[in-house]
Amino acid sequence: NADEIRGYVRKIAVGKESPETVLSHVLEGMKEYAVLTPHPKYFGLYNPRANFAGILADLISATFNPQLAAWSHSPFAVEVENYLIEEFGKRFGLPADSIDGVFAGGGAEANHNALLCAINFHFPEYEEKGFIGLRNRPVIYCSAEAHHSVDKAAKLVGLGFDSVRHVPVRDDITMNHEVLLEMITKDEEAGNEPFMLIGTAGTTGTGTIEDLELLAEIALDNDLWFHVDGAYGGGAILSENLKSELAGIELADSITFDAHKWMSVPMATSLFITRHTDILEKTFRINTEYMPKEAKGMDVIDPFTHSIQWSRRFIGLKVYLALMMYGWDGYGQILDH
Repeated sequence: NADEIRGYVRKIAVGKESPETVLSHVLEGMKEYAVLTPHPKYFGLYNPRANFAGILADLISATFNPQLAAWSHSPFAVEVENYLIEEFGKRFGLPADSIDGVFAGGGAEANHNALLCAINFHFPEYEEKGFIGLRNRPVIYCSAEAHHSVDKAAKLVGLGFDSVRHVPVRDDITMNHEVLLEMITKDEEAGNEPFMLIGTAGTTGTGTIEDLELLAEIALDNDLWFHVDGAYGGGAILSENLKSELAGIELADSITFDAHKWMSVPMATSLFITRHTDILEKTFRINTEYMPKEAKGMDVIDPFTHSIQWSRRFIGLKVYLALMMYGWDGYGQILDH
């Protein structure tokens, strides 16, 4: 029970025990009071056991403790993440010359990025005036089975839950596109302004993948930013036998993918990828006097100008080290098995 665990946390005195005693206390607490993902009988899908390369990567990152706000302070780390964004963008089918993105601390943050990018893309005045400068209510469409982070992001940016339309699903648990079209028409007639459509590639409850090609067509016809939340199902892109299930993801304006799921790297390792190479800067850039200027004039981008986060750790190393050790084909074979 909670009282037992709280008592265990407070069991040893601060600064009074040997390092060995403290370590034993922590390890025993983790084994006794947590879902034990390294156990051979654990078959979780969303936070699987971390692979050896990922564990090493976390150790290396913690040892060097790079700061990924400014390019000049950690150029290797920044370029590793840039490389991975580019390679995963290609895997998802985005044009090689129009791929941008950023690592995030989880799928919820990546989906938050998507909403902010969609807002700044559709409402140029938002950057200066915010929502108070808009005349009509912005509206987002997603499946009734979409992840709750969509609603959370709408709440956090100030749109509120009333701006999210949860479209009913069919018997196969995919979004009912006929109802979606009716909802778009109804919103337009009411004076609202639809601006974003979210397709889910791997719903949390059942792993359902939407008809992404159809949703992309609807988004294009109705001038909607098309985001694919592939936090869970996006891992299918690593398998030659499964990637066809994601047909249409290459048409997305942006994609969320969680590497800490199918790729078995430590939490929390997510990617936000977009085909619009200027939208992250438009969404997140802010000028400061105190940030390092060593890279001024070079053809590089400081990560803090492309992300919600400012100071953050080297998230991408977990994916880079694992890929370099196991390879794209290695991951494909594991997933096919």
